Amino acid sequence: MKLFVGIDVSSEKLDTCYLTDEMVVLLNHTYGNDTQGAWELKEQILSFHETYSFDQIVIGMESTSMYSYHPAVNFHQDEQLQAIHAITTIENPHRIKQYMKMFDADKTDPIDAFMIADYLRIQRYTNSPIKGEKYMALQRLTRTRYQIVRQLVEVKQHFIENLSYKCNTLKKELREAEGSTTVFSAAIMDLFTQDLSLDDLANLPLKDLAEWLQSKGRGRFKDPEGLAKTIQRAVRSSYRLDQVVSESIDMILGILVREIRSLEKAVKDCDQGIEDLVQTVPEYQCLTSIPGVGPVYAAGLLAEIGQIERFPDQTSLAKYAGLTWPKHQSGRHEAENTPLTKKGNRYFRYYLIEAANSVSRHLPEYQAFYRKKYQETPKHQHKRALVLTARKFVRLVDTLLRNHQLYTPPRSVIEK
Repeated sequence: MKLFVGIDVSSEKLDTCYLTDEMVVLLNHTYGNDTQGAWELKEQILSFHETYSFDQIVIGMESTSMYSYHPAVNFHQDEQLQAIHAITTIENPHRIKQYMKMFDADKTDPIDAFMIADYLRIQRYTNSPIKGEKYMALQRLTRTRYQIVRQLVEVKQHFIENLSYKCNTLKKELREAEGSTTVFSAAIMDLFTQDLSLDDLANLPLKDLAEWLQSKGRGRFKDPEGLAKTIQRAVRSSYRLDQVVSESIDMILGILVREIRSLEKAVKDCDQGIEDLVQTVPEYQCLTSIPGVGPVYAAGLLAEIGQIERFPDQTSLAKYAGLTWPKHQSGRHEAENTPLTKKGNRYFRYYLIEAANSVSRHLPEYQAFYRKKYQETPKHQHKRALVLTARKFVRLVDTLLRNHQLYTPPRSVIEK
């Protein structure tokens, strides 16, 4: 006889169903989502095992981020549960949701616990170890960095929008000027958050403006006088705002510049934390040996993969990232249009695609593959080629991590 323990996890409680492989519900019970509740749940499992001597015990729950992490790790590491070879698994919520749809049942926590147990009973669960502590610590850092970068992108978009109100031709002039800079350089942001009107900037002596820019840019501008001319040209050709509107825009720009700098510092702090922690992960060298894969991309990939033994092969790894195209076939008809599933780990997919984009600029093999896929269709060329390149990149990542080896270029490249 086998026992399947389905747990519906929430922030405060663990609704639990104890189901045998003969579809007998031994108990439905609710425990607190804390150490006491987890201990009571474990003791109940041990009590049932002492009575029935189960051949197998599977403890399963949906992946609910921070809520499921603690109970899953607690059961996975418990010595008494390990002694009876109990399996702890965290399942994809989408799969269980699709399974529940077949029965048209009500949506309550006890019913959810039963459906999770029944899903485990049909042996569709993933029998893979839970990530080690180093990978989870790394994941907290890489995901936080991902969120901060998204916030930074959004704030920069707001900055450009409001800067366009103040000087609507600046972005265009900087883009077209040879050897110029961007609106996000420290000098440009400081210049347009000063207590100076556009007329003040337009009338400022060119030499003084060039010297100010070179001072703020710490001598990095090759042609500060040319940059000063570009800025004054943009200032003179831009519309003027009423004083009330101008004051509000100046205040907003100042706030956004402070936020941009704060977020940029946060990204640097995350990068430093990632770099310090990733050195302790042995597989790190395997991924950074690939040209184009730096510390951040390597850390992001390792944080989401964990131990490569969690996945039986590279196909499972690709499915975990959502880089699969399900076939649609019926009779003699097979659909030509097979959209990307995207039902996977979005963080893992993000780091795979970003890393593949970087690798395609460094490795001739991936560059040729990208170009070939780019030319195959007239629509969404870049996105399609990049995603397909990422799918190819999965195979390389899987091979290096599974064999614990460094990247070596193909023989044809070495001969050249």
